[in-house]
This record gives sequence, C-alpha cells and structure tokens, in this order.
Amino acid sequence: MILLDSSTLTEFVARLFAACGVPREDAHQVAMSLVGADLRGHESHGTMRTHQYIEALRAGRYRARAELTVIREAGPVMVAEGHLGLGAVLTHRFLDQLIPKAREFGVAVGAARRFGHAGRIGEYAERAVAEGLAFIAFSNNDGAGQRVIPPGGIEPRLGTNPLCLASPTTRGPLVLDLGTSAVSEGKVRIHHLDGNRPIPEGWVIDHRGRPTTNPAVLYEKPTGSILPMGGLQSYKGFGLALLLDLLSAGLTGGHCVNPDPPPVIGNNLVFILMDPVAFAGTEHLLDQSAILETYIRGCPVAMGQGPIRLPGDRERALLHRRQREGLPMSEPLWTRLTRLGEELGVPVPHGLVRRAN
Repeated sequence: MILLDSSTLTEFVARLFAACGVPREDAHQVAMSLVGADLRGHESHGTMRTHQYIEALRAGRYRARAELTVIREAGPVMVAEGHLGLGAVLTHRFLDQLIPKAREFGVAVGAARRFGHAGRIGEYAERAVAEGLAFIAFSNNDGAGQRVIPPGGIEPRLGTNPLCLASPTTRGPLVLDLGTSAVSEGKVRIHHLDGNRPIPEGWVIDHRGRPTTNPAVLYEKPTGSILPMGGLQSYKGFGLALLLDLLSAGLTGGHCVNPDPPPVIGNNLVFILMDPVAFAGTEHLLDQSAILETYIRGCPVAMGQGPIRLPGDRERALLHRRQREGLPMSEPLWTRLTRLGEELGVPVPHGLVRRAN
C-alpha cells in the first residue's frame, strides 16, 4: 500500500488532464473531485476513474472543452445539454445556474442530459448545503452501463442509478448518497484492478445467476450482473432504480435503458434545490435537525456495537485522517496511474509519495 499526499496528488492528476487538452481550471476541478472522493472513502468514484476519463478523451468520446448549453428555461426550471464534456466541470456549472434560481423562486429544478460521468453526487449536495439549501438528486447512464438485474433475472437491465438527499443541520451537512444496487460498479472494478481481489458475497452473480466473489465476472464474457439493493427485499432497490431511470431520461430528454445501449457512459441528472427560507424557515429546519440528531444518536446500542452513526460520519472521519496521515492507494492502482503519467509525459511530482510499504 502506498500513502500519498492528497494536495500533490490533485496537482498530478490535474496535469494528466491538462496533457489531454483540458483547460487548466477544468483539469483542476476534475482532479479535486476525484481526489476528494478518495479522501472520503469513495474510491469507486476517485482517482481510479482517471484512466476511464482520459481514455474517453483520447478516443473522442468525451470532449475536453464542451460547454453547458441551456435548452429550455422557465422560471425555476432549467433543461441543459452537456455534449459529453467532463462531468465534474459541467455539473458545477449546472449548479452555478441553479443556486441563484433557488434563491429567487424558493426552489429550482434542473434536468441535464449527456454529461460525462459526474462522479460522486454527494459533492454537489455538499456545495448546495453550504449555500443553505436542501438538495435532492438522481441520475442514470443515458441507456448505457447496464449492470444490475431485476429481481429473478440473470441478464443486467438497469444501471446503479444513484439517489442523493441532503439538508443543512446545526452540525453541518447531512448527506445521503447511495446507489440503488447492492454495490457500485466502481467498487467491484477496484477489486478487479487490484489483482482481482475477492469481493464480498451478495454483490454480484455470474451469467447463470449463481452468487460469486469473483469481480472479473463483470468484465469478462460471459458477463455477470450486480444485484439490486435490498437483499431479500431487492424489489425495493429495483423499484427505485426503475423509477429513477425513467425520470432521469424522461425529464432531461435523455434515454432509459433499452436493447441498443450507446457505447459511451454519460449521465442524465435531475437536481432539485430548495431554500428553507421559502418554506417553514431555516431556523425551524435547523431546530428540527438538532432534535432529530440528538434523539437518534442517543439510541442505546447492542453489546459490542459502537456509537450510532449518521450518514456522512464515516466520510468526515476519513477525510480528516487521510488529509493528516496520507491517502492510501494499492500498488496496482498506483502503478497504473504512474504509467499513465509516463504515457502523457507527466512526471510524478516530488513529495507525492509519503510512504511506500
């Protein structure tokens, strides 16, 4: 395991994107998003994705300088097109337009299609909450990225379609950011890239519907599938994914899953921002958050269990520790990243590696 300095890693990853023609400021935004996901323990959406994005840029599937185009605008509602530009860049530009609308109208609803992979949706939730806004978001893969079976099926039909909800509280942002599958595809990919490490049971099945701990079944033919969220009640995760797929396509002008999926994995996104001032007031929301959090955290715990945790607790703890002690990365993933640097003529900066075990 390698321990990396996160600030220097951000600089390195930004240079990789800049070497592919991405404007400097945009390259830094993408790098911040990727490393920020790693720092919070979401490696599935972290620097592991650098290869995916750069491969798409070099193949012409993603555009390095795509602009956000507003297709339709009426009061608090906006529909936008991303032209398969880099998702982190476009999504922050999307928020740039939605936040003032939420201030003006009390609510803003944005529907965006054909963004490059947007990454960790919780990042945008945290930004909205920092502005004092409540936030709901969901997305799909514009018909691509079919990895998840319907209950009882053995061929994938749906994406891992995420749902994110967030609110201001007296103790900072409360953010729930989850996929509607048993696991994100990125977590399986990390195991696959890291020497095909076995994955936990209950994540995937092989092409015959048999449970397996082999991550390669998602990437080698005949391919397997990810299970819906919910275990024995997987119809709940499936139902959420189904409706989110429909709304993510139907409201944005994008596509649902279908028998002829596109080769490029982009995202259609729907963001809903609400200003508490226009409802019962920010003070009431914060008061209720304090009551709720105190009551929930005060629940007695079973023998051997730790304290009750709320969404975001683990991420904040990891962020502080990894900023202080260094960001861990496996040897195989580190090797892939440095080889990419060699291909692009970007040397590893001095001070990036804190410790190599």
